[in-house]
Order: sequence, then C-alpha cells, then structure tokens
Amino acid sequence: MTRSERADYVGRRLAELYPSPPIPLDHFDAYSLLIAVLLSAQCTDKRVNLITPALFARAKTPQSMVRLTVEEIDAMVRPCGLAPRKAQAIHRLSEILLTDHGGAVPQSFESLEALPGVGHKTASVVMAQAFGVPAFPVDTHIQRLAQRWKLSPPGATVQRVEKDLKRAFPQSEWNALHLRIIYYGREHCTARGCDAHTCEICAHLNGPARTSRPTVRRVRKPS
Repeated sequence: MTRSERADYVGRRLAELYPSPPIPLDHFDAYSLLIAVLLSAQCTDKRVNLITPALFARAKTPQSMVRLTVEEIDAMVRPCGLAPRKAQAIHRLSEILLTDHGGAVPQSFESLEALPGVGHKTASVVMAQAFGVPAFPVDTHIQRLAQRWKLSPPGATVQRVEKDLKRAFPQSEWNALHLRIIYYGREHCTARGCDAHTCEICAHLNGPARTSRPTVRRVRKPS
C-alpha cells in the first residue's frame, strides 16, 4: 500500500467515525482557547476543563486577568501542573495583548508564538480552531499514529510529522483531521493499547500482506 493510499484510507475512515469532531477544550472565544491550550501542556484536556471555569469566572478577558496576581492565578491552575510557569505566562501574555494588540488575540503565527508560553503547537491550535486558518497541530497522539500508520518515519520529530501530514492530506481537511486523529488515538489506538496492528485502522494498514489467494482445504467425504 502506498503512502497516498494509506492517507486516503485514514482520511475517509476517520471522517466516517468523527464527522464533526468537537474541540476538546472548553472555551468561549479566542482568548479563553489560548489560555486553555496553554494550560493543556503536559496535562489532560479533561483536567483543564475542570480548572478553567473557576479561572474564567474570575478573569475571562486580558483586562481582568492582569488585575489578578501571578500568585492568584497559580493557585487556581495548580492542578494542571507546571503552575508557576503557566501562571507567569498567562499574566504576562495578557499584559502583552493589552499593550501590543489592543486586547485581542493576534491572528498570525508569528505574533502568537512571540507570546510567553505559546509555542508552535499552541499557536496552530488557536489559528485553526479560533480563526479557521489551515493548520496541523501535532500532539503526542498524532505523532504516535502518524508513525504507526507509516505516514511519517519511525522516530520522526514533531516538526517532521507536521510536514509529512500536511503533504499527505488536502489543506481543507487539516483542521478537522487533526482533531479526528486525536480522538481516535485516545479511544482506539492508545500508547499502550495497540501494537500497531490490533486496532481497526492499524489492522487494515499494517496487517499481513495478501499476496495470494487463501488456500481452500477440501474435505473428503466419507465413503
């Protein structure tokens, strides 16, 4: 099976399984999405969704966030892990949004990645899901599955996986497809729950090659 055939099967099957994949992080605008994605680093989306309601009840805009102290933000986001660093980043990026961007989340990769605590993956999520700009954020699920499905080579970096997937799929599919792969990785092809052959898509892509017809055993009738 060629790489193009693999990508075509993956795209079609995931679209059948997840026709309208929801964004897993609860949010109500670009700013709340930015903060939620920042908090999700080395933390589950489920835990982030438990934490953000209290945080956004206190501060749902950059203006109200900067009125909180870093220590107050730290106390609220502590269950997400890396709290001191994340709290400092949230406070400082909120200040920058006010001073440099009129209080709005910028709509460019360059400006987003210049914010504290915002890397390429976070910027890609915000660009894709808040502004509808084609992007392909790569998390650990996507990195793992791209290699299991032989859409990217073993040991490929996040950067290499992103490039390979962007080449393999039409740009119009990127925003939905990255969510579909995440959901499939969580539900069917987990880090420990699949050996690259046992889930449905892996079995189809990596199963035994069928190079000949199956042998038909003839049963001798009793005389």
